[in-house]
Amino acid sequence: MSLRRILIVEDNPMNLKLVRDILHHSGYEVVEAITGEDGVRLADETLPDLILMDLQLPGIDGYEALRQIRASRQGRDIPALAVTAFAMQDDRDQAYEYGFDGYIEKPIHVRELAQKVRELLETGGES
Repeated sequence: MSLRRILIVEDNPMNLKLVRDILHHSGYEVVEAITGEDGVRLADETLPDLILMDLQLPGIDGYEALRQIRASRQGRDIPALAVTAFAMQDDRDQAYEYGFDGYIEKPIHVRELAQKVRELLETGGES
């Protein structure tokens, strides 16, 4: 059985390392992007099983990157988890309105992230 592939789109090196380490430890293959544009390109090229997307990115933001990914036939059904420092209920609601399937606040908690990733992979993003 092949490893589940997860695309991380995160511009902060420390956050990227933390998420990468959590996912590697949990047994996932990881693909990384540091801009929204690279995230869109890598989603198309690698067809990940799940996307973890920061909302504040250089270039296009996470909302626009997800919109572009979801506009493609192959990206339409990839579950996506917003990983962000935005912590207000309105921010969470906006992420869901833009099509994210889940939401994790920074600072990242190891167990919460691992559990949310597992849940989204099991359900395919369907709540």
